[in-house]
Amino acid sequence: MEVIKEQSIFSGIEKKKITNIDLENAKDVLKRGLNFFVGEDAQWVQEYDDIADWLTDNKHKGLLCYGKCGRGKSLICEKIMPNIFRYYLRKNLIKFDGYEINDKRQLLRECDCAILIDDFGVEDVGKIYGETHNVFEEVISLAEKRQQLLLLTTNLTLDEICEKYGERTLDRLRYLTRPVLFTGESFRK
Repeated sequence: MEVIKEQSIFSGIEKKKITNIDLENAKDVLKRGLNFFVGEDAQWVQEYDDIADWLTDNKHKGLLCYGKCGRGKSLICEKIMPNIFRYYLRKNLIKFDGYEINDKRQLLRECDCAILIDDFGVEDVGKIYGETHNVFEEVISLAEKRQQLLLLTTNLTLDEICEKYGERTLDRLRYLTRPVLFTGESFRK
């Protein structure tokens, strides 16, 4: 009789509970971060209220910032969140750029802290022993198994995420994260 092994590179991973975040004065903390990185020109928009709400009570979910370019998704997640995690939450947040996740597959597999993937959707399909794999789908699958906190940014819409990664991955993202839609004109000048 042939024994069938799980083919995923993430098989045999330990499961835990997603970190709960309940930061008091989250809006003030987020504003201080924006002012630090942007200066006096920092603008506050509705999406930032949604992120402050998430920081106040994430309900054991990660954060999915998606939508228009130049609205502050990467600034908040890549610059401000690591400081909030380190200083206020005493947690590590390891960052990966979307384009590099195929090369960092093993590190993603071994990481047991919160993960930030900035600008997912730009990565190529990876290859493992000549076989094509979508590493982002595998990372999301692993995060679900491990109940790992994810912070994600993308310029894709939810429909585009579904088209690129499939309904299954989008469903997992909805389960694991709180989606925050970024709309409006770019702040970049």
